Amino acid sequence: MKDEAGQRAELTEIPDDDIGEGDVTIAVDYSAVNFKDGLGVTGVVPVVDRFPIVGGIDLAGTVVDAPAGSGLAPGDAVAVNGWGLAVNHNGGFATRARVPAEWITKIPKQFTTWQAMAIGTAGYTAGLSVVALQRHGLSPDAGPVVVTGAAGGVGSVAIALLAALGYEVHASTGRTGEADYLQALGATEIIARTELASPSQQALASERWAGGVDTVGSHTLVNVLSQIRYGGVVANCGLAQGLDLHGSVAPFILRSVTLAGIDSVNAPATKRDEAWDLLSEYLDERLLEGMTTTVPLDQAAAVAQQVLAGAVRGRTVVDVNR
Repeated sequence: MKDEAGQRAELTEIPDDDIGEGDVTIAVDYSAVNFKDGLGVTGVVPVVDRFPIVGGIDLAGTVVDAPAGSGLAPGDAVAVNGWGLAVNHNGGFATRARVPAEWITKIPKQFTTWQAMAIGTAGYTAGLSVVALQRHGLSPDAGPVVVTGAAGGVGSVAIALLAALGYEVHASTGRTGEADYLQALGATEIIARTELASPSQQALASERWAGGVDTVGSHTLVNVLSQIRYGGVVANCGLAQGLDLHGSVAPFILRSVTLAGIDSVNAPATKRDEAWDLLSEYLDERLLEGMTTTVPLDQAAAVAQQVLAGAVRGRTVVDVNR
């Protein structure tokens, strides 16, 4: 909610007619808290287009009602990630949602709705990022891969996926006390955030990594790019340090480095399915459980602020029925 007193989040009830526009009604089991939820709840970055709005940029649950020809039926386990949720369409921090059928992804059969949100938008974005590395021909024998913002949701899932695929993973984090956690996910080297976070002093540094998944942007991304080996690729999907990118074209024109942008909000169904297929095949469900905390709905706003502050490890699922 936003008024003369400012922006704030609160629990309230809304009529069923107001839950959202669309042709599919979903009984929501779980949502999750992602970095973008932190932005939306706090208003630090104006990502919300209209007020009031129900927060939660993703959701998982079961279909209650769907039109003929949609490929969906009552009881189907489904997820929605991104699109307009919590931006210009009521989101997942609710017990019911109504969305267009084309926004919906059927959850792979081996995942429960809880697991789908333990993965959530952050994990699905990690899946998109790893698919992008593979699409650009980055194989495990090319050399180590760096993951920035490693202890967060995207970073945690990216490390687990990359390690399962046979890559050597180096984890960059501002929380070096999480070294045991990151190594349990599959990281072999822990890099302090300060090593990459300062403005770059040189266009090219010594070649260090074959590729990377960057959730941070700004100086960190510039420094990562300057240390990518010839022909390598970096998938950028975040801006935790900032939107700016004050770097050099040298990595691109002298080392043939590729910077692959990852958009999880409006990604077409084919890309979404690729990411979910990768997650269903390679993400260890025990690691997923170990990186995830579950909270009731009335704690979602507080956790969103903590995620934005970088104070939350891994993933946080919201049980909207608690």
